[in-house]
Order: sequence, then C-alpha cells, then structure tokens
Amino acid sequence: MTVFVDTSALYALLSATDRRHEEARSTFSELLSSETLTTHNYVEVETISLVHARHGPAPVVGICEILDVMDVVWVDEDIHATALDRLTEGLRRGPSLVDLVSFEVMERDGIEDFFAYDDHFADAGFRPVSR
Repeated sequence: MTVFVDTSALYALLSATDRRHEEARSTFSELLSSETLTTHNYVEVETISLVHARHGPAPVVGICEILDVMDVVWVDEDIHATALDRLTEGLRRGPSLVDLVSFEVMERDGIEDFFAYDDHFADAGFRPVSR
C-alpha cells in the first residue's frame, strides 16, 4: 500500500514541541517498515520552509533525511493548473493550493491513504492512517 505524507505529519514528526510529535514518530516508524511513502515537491518546499522559519536552518537537515526515504512526485503543469482551478473556482476558505495538489496527485496515482493532521484530506474522501 502507498501512503501519502503531508506537511502536517512531517512537521509533527520533526518538531519535539508539536503536540502530536510522539504519535507522529510512532506512526511514521510503523509506516516506514511496511508501506511505500510518497509526497510531492510542493510538500517538500512547504515543509522545509516551515521548519526553517520556526526552528532555523539546523533542523532542515533532519527533514531532508526524512524526505529521502519517500518517493517524491514532481508536480507537472497539468496537476498545478487543475489544483489552481479548484482553488479559484469557489473562492472560499478551504484546502490550500498544496493540499489541492496533494489531492490531484493522490487521485491520479490511486492513493487512498494519507498520513496527515489536516482534516481536509478526510473531507476530500481519503483515509487517515494516523491514530
């Protein structure tokens, strides 16, 4: 099974001050031993930027090591354009552009399960793996 990994899970995994840190570590360890983990390059950028802004440059090495064990999908023009259309069609608060790109990647690649602490994934019909 392939599990999509979102910024919210990656941040919780890295940040010892995050309230879900221990849960994220446990879930990630379980997934790493039994599942294929995937994300996309927009999540990489978002996660690295968040970690750098909140914790400085040193922890970026740790997040890069975590990202190295995952398959990374490079977002192409079609995925980006479709997600941008979805973002602008309703002009209401909801999933971010990065989340909408995630949904497009997951739908395209037939990924149903996600590791995230973001309700938008479940709202979009995907299955959470975290407890």
